[in-house]
Amino acid sequence: MRIIISDTSCLIDLRKAALLAAFLRLPFEILIPNTLFEDELLSFSAEEKKNLIAAGLKVVDLPGPQVSRAREAILAQPRLSIHDGFAFVLAEAHTGCILLTGDSALRTLAERSRIEVHGVLWVCDQLFEGKLSTAKQLHTALSKLAADLLVRLPKRELAAYIRRYQSLK
Repeated sequence: MRIIISDTSCLIDLRKAALLAAFLRLPFEILIPNTLFEDELLSFSAEEKKNLIAAGLKVVDLPGPQVSRAREAILAQPRLSIHDGFAFVLAEAHTGCILLTGDSALRTLAERSRIEVHGVLWVCDQLFEGKLSTAKQLHTALSKLAADLLVRLPKRELAAYIRRYQSLK
């Protein structure tokens, strides 16, 4: 089973779109660094976090050398946060994994490091192909994300996905 390393932005967007439960049913092992889970999912209640773990999300502690490697990564890429660095080094440690992120600097670093990287729109395709969400559900979810000013998905791609799932309803 392939591994997905997720940053928090994607989990937050999937939650806003009511797609998080379906995402966790995809045939992947989904990991998140413990610091991201504890420090960045602030809008998630303790119960929601407990449910994420019960649904299969694995929270991973980073050993000292990976923490040091994360610091090196952010020193080399000042646009990265320490949490981005943690997600990157966890992905770096899992050869062949997928890094799920909405952060452009993290995406660029992953691509340069030959780590497969995707975002929320890819997840939507996976949900549709896996029959975990209908075109109507995805259209509604993506429309909701498009209306949210805090969601920073690429506008043109998002609009294309909304049209695509509208046509498949």
